[in-house]
Order: sequence, then C-alpha cells, then structure tokens
Amino acid sequence: MKAFSLFLLTVWLAAAASTQSTHTRVPVLLELFTSEGCSSCPPADEFLTSLDRAQPIPEAELIVISEHVDYWNRLGWIDQSSSRFFSDRQTTYAERLHSEDVYTPQLIVDGTYGLAGGDREKAERAIRSALHAQKTSISIQASNKGVSAQVHVAIAGAVDRGASDVYLALALDRVSTSVTAGENSGHELTHPAVAFSVRKLGTLEDSPFKRDILASFGDEAKNARVRIIVFAQDRRTGRIVGAAQTAL
Repeated sequence: MKAFSLFLLTVWLAAAASTQSTHTRVPVLLELFTSEGCSSCPPADEFLTSLDRAQPIPEAELIVISEHVDYWNRLGWIDQSSSRFFSDRQTTYAERLHSEDVYTPQLIVDGTYGLAGGDREKAERAIRSALHAQKTSISIQASNKGVSAQVHVAIAGAVDRGASDVYLALALDRVSTSVTAGENSGHELTHPAVAFSVRKLGTLEDSPFKRDILASFGDEAKNARVRIIVFAQDRRTGRIVGAAQTAL
C-alpha cells in the first residue's frame, strides 16, 4: 500500500511539474517613449532593459519596444533612432488617455496605462492589472533572408472582432550610442528593442487572420539581431488585445 501511495504521489508531482512548465504567460506590451537627447531618459532605458532581461513577473511575458521620439532633436543632439511616427503615436496615446502632457520618458503598458518611464511601483501595478485583460493568441513564424525576413502571422480569433488593427514592428535587439552633444553629452547610452519600422498588416475580422510578409531590415539592421513583434490594438481605446515576438 505504501509503495502504491508513493507511486501515486510521484505521478501527481510529475503532472504538476508538467502543468507548471507548460503554463502560458500572458503577453504584456511595454512601449517606452524615450530620446537620447533627454537627460532623464537613461534610467528609464535601463529599467526597460531590466524588465526585458529578468522578466520579473512570472505570469507575464513582457514584450518591450523602445520608441524614440523626435521632438528632442532640436536641442543639440539628433537621435538617429528617432522618428516623427513615434512622436505622433505618443500624442495619440495622450489623447486616448485624456492626458494633457506628452513627455519623456513615458511608459505605456498594454496601450492602456501611461506612467513615468522609471516608476517601478506603478509599472508593476499596471503590468499586473494588464494580466486580467482577455488576449487573443498570435503566432509568428520567421526565416532570415539576409537583409529581410519572410514572416508568417496567424491569429486564430479576436477579442472584439473587426475593431482591432494588427501591426508588425521591427526592432534592433540592442543599440549603443556615444552621445557627443545635448543633455547626455559624454555618455554611452544603451537601449533595448529599438523600433525602426512599424507597419499595419490589416484588421481582425470574423475569419482567422493570416498574412505572409517579406519584411525588409534595411541598412539600420545590417549584421544586427532583429526582434519581430506583432501586436493587435483596439483602434478605439488603444488597448493591446494580443502580442507576440520572435527574433532573428
């Protein structure tokens, strides 16, 4: 009897371990609006790097993107990763979140929560809140073609069908820059997942979403590791209803 009980306990422990190992984390998208011309941004960049590497919340898969705005460029340093697109995207978030301020560093959690980029306590609370939102499953398959990638995206269904847009973001895994002017002059700055391309792939409809895309990396990604991030975003509220990533 004891041997049989021990056998049952062993089977139960193995099953529990298997269940735990296959537990699926909830993807949470973290967008950091930052700039190399902003003296208060480096600590936020480091914080984003720590979240990316440590993945400190067991239930969450943190998918990070650094989006460099261009409105700091007039103050002495031209951030080569900056784009008007990201400045406009941040302004859209401000309108959706009914905020009068557009500032750096700003962290947007899952398109819903906006906070100062280095505020660790608020970031953790926002991430944990985002875990309760329903998410749709996104699958990415990618193969390297040298200066481009063949990408297949599949989304089984939508949380609110027809109301969400699907985006493909390409980001350099790590970017390091020696800043020689502006507020960060003389400093070596490092950023994780620096976006250099974001494009809309389509809209979630009633049928399963599938796309095959040839994504060009361009000169900015030459000899660099590239992250491929796909996310679905509610066009009315900005909420991220699904996200996934892979890297080449």
